[in-house]
Amino acid sequence: MSFFYDTRIRALFYQSVAIVAVLLIASIMFSTASDNLAKQGIATGFDFLWRQAGFVISETSIAYGPTDTVGRAIFVGIINTVKVSLLAAIFGTIVGLLVGIGRLSHNPVLSRLMLTYVELLRNVPLLLYLFLWYALIISVFPPVKQAIQFFPGFFLSNSGLAMPSVAFESGFEPLAVASVTSIVAAIATRIFLLRRHRETGQERPILLLSLVAFALPLIAVALVSNITIVWDIPMVGKFRLAGGYQIRPEFVALLFGLTLSVSAAVAETVRAGIQAVGKGQWEAATALGLPRSRTMRLIILPQALRLIIPPLTNTYLTVFKNSSLAIAVGYPDLVMVSNTVMNQTGQAIETIAIFMGVYLSLSILIALLMNWYNARVALKER
Repeated sequence: MSFFYDTRIRALFYQSVAIVAVLLIASIMFSTASDNLAKQGIATGFDFLWRQAGFVISETSIAYGPTDTVGRAIFVGIINTVKVSLLAAIFGTIVGLLVGIGRLSHNPVLSRLMLTYVELLRNVPLLLYLFLWYALIISVFPPVKQAIQFFPGFFLSNSGLAMPSVAFESGFEPLAVASVTSIVAAIATRIFLLRRHRETGQERPILLLSLVAFALPLIAVALVSNITIVWDIPMVGKFRLAGGYQIRPEFVALLFGLTLSVSAAVAETVRAGIQAVGKGQWEAATALGLPRSRTMRLIILPQALRLIIPPLTNTYLTVFKNSSLAIAVGYPDLVMVSNTVMNQTGQAIETIAIFMGVYLSLSILIALLMNWYNARVALKER
């Protein structure tokens, strides 16, 4: 037993015992749940993912119909969740950055307005704001029969905004491949030219050459492939708008609520990051004759970014998880689609396990990306 006095071996032993205990408990719980479900005549397993869904999803970013599988319906929910979370994070970051800078303004009116904005948004539950924005959209805009047409083909009503869209009759796949190739080619060209510039010091039109690398694959596909595009113009029906691309009020209310919530959190993070930069930086920039706006953009914000990124990661994780409140306003995100699947199949444990796994995986992915970016902008000791 002398090996047990080795702290490293003892630590490994305790960790192994803990892992075995957790797996054993999970196995017992799974076995007990399976037996109880079998006694009630409820099927277990994930075969239901390949059954026909049989229900409509009001907003889809990919082709979907009731005859598609349950697995595809859940995938549509995942795409909707990612779409609204990503847009809210982008818009919220932009608004939050402006509000955070406005909080530090020497103008007392602007500074107090920004403070009021932050306090109003972060001290009221997001769910209540979602109800408020949705009710306002439904109440303020006219019904479908009296939809406002502010441009030809553009209609605004309490059913949302409808606008013309394009549809590919042929040539979509080659164009999609060419688009990805263009992005990769442009990035690779830029990286190569920047590296050559650092090694040789030769000046080259990097932006122009990157744009050329981006355009060449698209031009080649346009010349070779038979790409046919048709316009889909929305029409006003008796009860709803048909055709075109439609932005529904549920999506707008959710996006608006999430964006404002994120912006309040980002504003406070930005304010704290800027205030953490030493006053000597401001004084040195003033001594050089730099105006305040350029000092903020070129000196203060790059230094504050290293302090802003870690708490910003938590903000992005929160907005992604808060998107599950979409069910309150009827937006078909992952949770709402999964609830419909549960009601139809009766397989609650498997469905909940799927959307918990999706949230866990995407949250870890967000954390890894932000940690990678934080490592890139962090100060490195030489």
